[in-house]
Amino acid sequence: MRERTQVGLAAARAPDRTSGRPPKMTSTKLTQAQRMRENGMHLTGIAEIIRVGPTTLY
Repeated sequence: MRERTQVGLAAARAPDRTSGRPPKMTSTKLTQAQRMRENGMHLTGIAEIIRVGPTTLY
């Protein structure tokens, strides 16, 4: 049982495996939000347009 557990853990740590929740802000969304902020928009308005929470933008 210990050997199977070790094999499973090693497979989970493989370099091509990703874990965790995927990020909400892609690079496209990030640059769009930065441009909007430079143009003077408020964070809540930007969050509604990009469809993320205001806390994500902070």
